Amino acid sequence: APSPPPPPPPKQPPKQPPKEPSKPAPSAAPPASSGVEEPRERRVAMTRMRKRIASRLKEAQNEAAMLTTFNEVDMSALTAMRNTYKDAFLKKHDVKLGFMSAFVAAAAKALQEQPAVNAVIDGGDIVYRDYVDISVAIASPTGLVVPVIRDVQKLSFADIEKEIVKYGTKASYGTLTVEDMAGGTFSITNGGVFGSLLSTPIINPPQSAILGMHGIFQRPVAVNGQVTIRPMMYIALTYDHRLIDGREAVTALKRIKELVEDPTRFLIDV
Repeated sequence: APSPPPPPPPKQPPKQPPKEPSKPAPSAAPPASSGVEEPRERRVAMTRMRKRIASRLKEAQNEAAMLTTFNEVDMSALTAMRNTYKDAFLKKHDVKLGFMSAFVAAAAKALQEQPAVNAVIDGGDIVYRDYVDISVAIASPTGLVVPVIRDVQKLSFADIEKEIVKYGTKASYGTLTVEDMAGGTFSITNGGVFGSLLSTPIINPPQSAILGMHGIFQRPVAVNGQVTIRPMMYIALTYDHRLIDGREAVTALKRIKELVEDPTRFLIDV
């Protein structure tokens, strides 16, 4: 008998159209803009002091032939002296012993030995001063101020520290007078209080030079052929090259370095 016919192939399910990827649920609509863009700048009128500072700095830049020479100071001896005598100094003089007094005193000696650095150009003349009035830059709430410590060559460390404290207090309360800041034969600024490593300070006209102090940092240095870690500070002297030659500027800065690195020189005057 003939074999039965093969069974028909199974029916395939109808093809479904491919599914579209699911769409994320719509997010909440952003808040409607007010149409007013937030300001990205602020315009503030310059204070009278800021205008004066700007004017004097630009005057110095335009008038003087400024050049800066650098050196570095090992602060080990001065730090040791301060740590040894700070309590006795405070007890006797009622003022703390800082580093600034040493630099002010050292600058006074250097200026007396290099009178051109303490001089000023006046028309066709050079005026040499036989006294040292040092302007010390102090940051105040209203800007940089430079009160003057007068006749520094006659002052002790304690006298200098008391003057610095007096002017610092007056600057913080805004009570410095014009007389406090008038004159000055040389300036010192200390960017180290803000962490500065190195800078080129600008002369405070009509003066002819300015000393820049900086931060004290532990650095490797060579001492007697051996590498050791010392507390080091870079110092900078900016000077008016119209009046002061490089030899005089470098010699003055080197003298400041010598005195600060070996404070006993103040006692024996060498």
